[in-house]
Amino acid sequence: MALTEFESALAEVLTTRYVEGRRPPQHLREKVDLAFKIQDQSVVVYEIRPCWDDPNRKMQSEIAKTKYIRGAKIWKIYWKRANGRWVAYPPFPEVESLEEFFKVVDEDSHGCFWG
Repeated sequence: MALTEFESALAEVLTTRYVEGRRPPQHLREKVDLAFKIQDQSVVVYEIRPCWDDPNRKMQSEIAKTKYIRGAKIWKIYWKRANGRWVAYPPFPEVESLEEFFKVVDEDSHGCFWG
């Protein structure tokens, strides 16, 4: 089930604030940038870079994902493995708010999001 209109608007504001705070300086954004997408009940943060074999094309590498579970009022946290599958983030598989999700992603205590 997708986020409600209110939940989606709140997610948009909070995620925009987080991503804007982490984006590189303007002069570097052609080489690396950060963005997000909201799909159904999930928020995905991803990196944008030129393709190594064709700098005119851009590639997106997903970094972190959270999925809202309305019945439990929690956000589940996922990281993307090298095989392309999303798996639960080991130390904090769920949090109660998007703000907590962003804190976990920033701290990245297991090096799953930022390496």
